[in-house]
Amino acid sequence: MEVKLDTQVIPKRGSFKYLGSIIQGNEEIDEDVTHRIRVGWMKWRLTSGVLCDKNMPQRLKVKFYRVIVRPTMLYGAEYWPVKNTHIQKIKVAEMRMLRWMCGHTRLDRIRNEVIRDKVGVASVEENMREARLRWFGHVKRRSIEAPVRRCERVASVGIRRGRGMPKKFWGEVIRRDMALVRRVWRSSIRVES
Repeated sequence: MEVKLDTQVIPKRGSFKYLGSIIQGNEEIDEDVTHRIRVGWMKWRLTSGVLCDKNMPQRLKVKFYRVIVRPTMLYGAEYWPVKNTHIQKIKVAEMRMLRWMCGHTRLDRIRNEVIRDKVGVASVEENMREARLRWFGHVKRRSIEAPVRRCERVASVGIRRGRGMPKKFWGEVIRRDMALVRRVWRSSIRVES
């Protein structure tokens, strides 16, 4: 279908930016994840004077990271139907930032968990899961008359695709998150007899 503005034809695009997120025509999120990582690095560079300064207290660096860099990188992540490859890309970018902030490199052979404990930052995967479940709570509590987002409609209908590995839907990611949360909750309330 051809879209015109007066006499000028608007060219068809495979993706476009809307409110800071990249919307792809094929309903994937690869470009949006890459864009978010790039924007996170831009914020990192803007704050690197504080984050990489050896004279700055570690607590201040962590606060800057949590308030500026991480939210920028995870903007809109609550409705992403993430795959493991997306999570891995974000984890790699975050660990590079945290190592740099601590003054370490991969050559120092310090494990990611040690760096995370030193900085006191939870895993980006846990942070994304928390945001998704919070968003899911908002979606469940809203009124019936509220408009439905595309990711929620597809999650509730469960559209099946053609050959190959099916696309991951937001509802599937939420079910996986809920199963994990239930498992952790059960193990924390279980009493040894």
